[in-house]
Amino acid sequence: QLQASGGGLVQAGDSLRLSCAASGRTFRTHVMGWFRQAPGLEREFVAAISWSGGSTRYGDSVKDRFTISRDNAKNTVWLQMNSLKPEDTAVYYCTARNSYVAIATSEAEYSYWGQGTQVTVSS
Repeated sequence: QLQASGGGLVQAGDSLRLSCAASGRTFRTHVMGWFRQAPGLEREFVAAISWSGGSTRYGDSVKDRFTISRDNAKNTVWLQMNSLKPEDTAVYYCTARNSYVAIATSEAEYSYWGQGTQVTVSS
């Protein structure tokens, strides 16, 4: 239901834009988010956006570099990643909370998950 794409291999300082397309149902009333998981580490909150798009939240490690946005008409969420660092290397997962609830930063608060897209940043 959530299909993430846009990952790849880039150099430090480059930019990437991840997309998350929803299918099978609408997520226009759901908080949408991105998490990431590097090898050997726990899944980490990256960013989330309210169902209206009017509120966003970011993890401390990506604040001021990443931007989350959405288009409810297209049932799509994006994650613009700028000034990428090697420590941003991870599998990035698109996710959604249940309908009409607030932004959350805990993995356990999210009910819907995509398959992940690999982002690799070389130094």
